[in-house]
Amino acid sequence: MTYVVVARYRTKAGEEDSVLSLLDAMAAASRKEPGNLAYRVHQGTEDPRAIVLYEEYVSEADFITHCATPHFQEIVLGKVVPLLESRDVLRCVPRPEVRA
Repeated sequence: MTYVVVARYRTKAGEEDSVLSLLDAMAAASRKEPGNLAYRVHQGTEDPRAIVLYEEYVSEADFITHCATPHFQEIVLGKVVPLLESRDVLRCVPRPEVRA
């Protein structure tokens, strides 16, 4: 069972390009973490200020480790968050598949 995080950001007006550039660096660093299975950055087609991150980890412990990394602390907390109007983070696990 994997551990999934979906983060939804809304940038401040005019900050979307800066945030996306920072998140590209964040994604590259995060994908190198041992427990990371996926880190994808999405931008809204109708609202370019809407950004969604899809992150997948082997376990919750791997996500917690991710949050303690220098790149998370510096890039996300130090640089991205101040450029956001809002931030919502949903942590979840996949439901088991039901076989018919």
